Amino acid sequence: MTLSAPDQTTLPNDLVALVRDKALWIRRRSFQMVYEAQLGHPGGDFSSADILAALYFGVLRFDATKPNDPARDRFVMSKGHCTGAFYSVLAAAGYFPEVELTTYMQPLSRLNGHPNRNYLPGVETNTGPLGHGLPVATGIAIAGQMDDADFRTFVLTGDGELQEGSNWEAALTAGHRKLENLTLIVDRNRLQQGARTEDTASLDPLDDKWRAFGWHVESIDGHDHGQLLEVLNTSPKGRGKPLCIIANTFKGKGVSFMHDNVAWHHGVPNQAQYEQAMAELV
Repeated sequence: MTLSAPDQTTLPNDLVALVRDKALWIRRRSFQMVYEAQLGHPGGDFSSADILAALYFGVLRFDATKPNDPARDRFVMSKGHCTGAFYSVLAAAGYFPEVELTTYMQPLSRLNGHPNRNYLPGVETNTGPLGHGLPVATGIAIAGQMDDADFRTFVLTGDGELQEGSNWEAALTAGHRKLENLTLIVDRNRLQQGARTEDTASLDPLDDKWRAFGWHVESIDGHDHGQLLEVLNTSPKGRGKPLCIIANTFKGKGVSFMHDNVAWHHGVPNQAQYEQAMAELV
């Protein structure tokens, strides 16, 4: 079976609407998971939901029934603590039954707090300890370059995660090797555990930093589905550089009391908060 990306003959408005609906579902389902488990990282789930929905329903080339097909596009979820959103999108994409989401964080569940490829199809590499995803994705992209393969490699990091030096070693390597088959998406919500990124270790000007390492950079609204689809679907052929997409987002996007609130990095809702959030997520 030949793998193909989602049908780009779909009317753009229809595709944008599909991604919007999937992102809303991811937020609702992941928040339900966090509420029932009383564990998780819902703020980051919500900031990355639109990115994940755009990737899995408008960009990535994959067959969920053949998760190890060599022709597949690769996606690495480097911000591996945001498993509520990641597991939700994998279930929605058909990698495992949606009913399994009810086992999130439970004893003997495959749905751990951090994704494990030994347990779950659709997980390219184990993540959770930050700063590992981009180096692994860079290695995958190098392998594709050496084999002259046509798959693309995508990786999603948090912005606080960029304080890990391993990311910049990978960035230097990817720029040097001109890995045009590699796309990094930075979930730029400007919050990390306990503080703002700029108060912890300033990243700005983030775009200039990536350009200095030999990357092409695009800065977009990470909640705008049209912008996400456009930049992610642009062919990398001939660019001669890896692509860094700085997706400007908000932690807790979609719920008033969570929006841009550092307390929801790993906060869990009580019943009243859960009910309010679900009423707002429509």
